[in-house]
Amino acid sequence: MEKAFEKLQIKDDFMFSVIMRNPRFCKPFLERILGIKISRIEYPKSQETIDISADAKSVRLDIYVEDGKNTVYNIEMQTTENGNLPKRTRYYQGMIDLNTLEKGASYKDLKRSFVIFVCTFDLFGEGRHIYTFENRCIQNAELSLGDDTTKIILNTKGIKDDVTPEMKKLLDFIDGKEPQDDFTRELEEAVQSVRKNEKWRLDYMTLQMNYQEKYEQGIEQGIEQGIEQGIEQGVEQEKIDSALRMIEDGDLSLEKIAMYSGLNLEQVLKLEKELQPM
Repeated sequence: MEKAFEKLQIKDDFMFSVIMRNPRFCKPFLERILGIKISRIEYPKSQETIDISADAKSVRLDIYVEDGKNTVYNIEMQTTENGNLPKRTRYYQGMIDLNTLEKGASYKDLKRSFVIFVCTFDLFGEGRHIYTFENRCIQNAELSLGDDTTKIILNTKGIKDDVTPEMKKLLDFIDGKEPQDDFTRELEEAVQSVRKNEKWRLDYMTLQMNYQEKYEQGIEQGIEQGIEQGIEQGVEQEKIDSALRMIEDGDLSLEKIAMYSGLNLEQVLKLEKELQPM
């Protein structure tokens, strides 16, 4: 169901994307998650769409930014739990690499990357606020592959004491609790400001209309395909019923039954076998 613009929270994809387009919020957001200082961030595109080829599945990223140290960050908000999120991180990672590496460039030019999903549920069920994944050797967990890729899954409903107090306040705010420090209060003010912005309201309504049109087109296509399949199934059933009647009459050879019914001989043989008493 479409959510009213006035009810949007930071955990809603549209609101999150709008607020994180501002480096004033995106930079400290990343710094809290990663526990590092970032000198500056750049937006190659406010909402990057990666489409490697006409036949490939395109990827629309919520937030895609770079810093001044050859590192890219992809941040996604996820409020719906499904089993494909781990493989989505894998796919996003690969597409980001393909998009950033110029044709003919060396693999050493690949940028360090972070794919971050902020989830309002515990994907792994361990009660952690943060799950960080890097490629490491199974035989020696201390041995890193060194491919400069990191995937982070955040859980706003974590219960363990595994993040800083500042990080916990940020995750609590995303989960719907009241702001508890200066940064989350600034985020709340930003949410209120977006709600009052008529341009963003229009953009949101336009986006929802586009989604609705695609949804309705999908339903129409599904109905058309269903009708076609139903017709095909009906025609096939008519052939089967006709063949069964002719087999039961016993006046024609199986070859002629196949010819008259429109089935092939193998299908008629199978029907005859099914009619034989056990």
